[in-house]
Amino acid sequence: MRLYVNIDHVATVRQARRTDEPDPVRAAVLAELGGAHGITVHLREDRRHIQDRDVRLLMETARTPVNLELAASSEILEVACQLRPVQATLVPENREEVTTEGGLNLGSGGNLGPLTEALGRLKTVGVRTSLFIDPDEESLRRSKELGADAVELHTGEYANAQGQARGLELERLAKVAGMGREMGLGVHAGHGLTYENVVPVAAIPEIEELNIGHSIISRAVLVGLERAVREMGALLEKAPAMVQEAGAWLPPIGF
Repeated sequence: MRLYVNIDHVATVRQARRTDEPDPVRAAVLAELGGAHGITVHLREDRRHIQDRDVRLLMETARTPVNLELAASSEILEVACQLRPVQATLVPENREEVTTEGGLNLGSGGNLGPLTEALGRLKTVGVRTSLFIDPDEESLRRSKELGADAVELHTGEYANAQGQARGLELERLAKVAGMGREMGLGVHAGHGLTYENVVPVAAIPEIEELNIGHSIISRAVLVGLERAVREMGALLEKAPAMVQEAGAWLPPIGF
């Protein structure tokens, strides 16, 4: 299991004052010292948090792979093709949203032209590609048809569900993750994952990478970023044994 730490929210604090601190690039260094296997940033069209300068410096200084999240727009694609991160994850993007609200629309009625073009351009320059999708069979199959190397399953519905509903969402994630692995796709997951709900997802054997940001940065405000990353990494490492001991997909009561 790889842990990619999303540092967007460090940039959000900086942009609140339009100053030069806290620096998300320095935060990436601390995340790596804490054991992160990679760094994730979302370069939005409106530049609400991460800036072009941040991505460029990350590409020059990061010791782990950089996963660049972006919409399939020509402007951001140009940046990605120029900087060539190890991985690019194509995501839906709306200017008024607080955070990404769901997976890409890969249904038969959607316009897949921009995605097809984006995937082709990224592959041409040697960037590994991933599509952020809802955990459903149609989106998974369409991702394979489009030629993506991997998918990132949207875990927001799981994170927002309670009780039995959360168990059903977890089963859905596990089923789609298994199908994705059988198709030869890399399977990642992320959105809304926290220290309290991550263990069952991390125990799904077909999921090889988790992208987590808000919860880690929130924890870092209290205990420091390096420690916050180490604590999350320890949970991911112990997840299979913890779930097996609990005898169920859901975490033990009081976890």
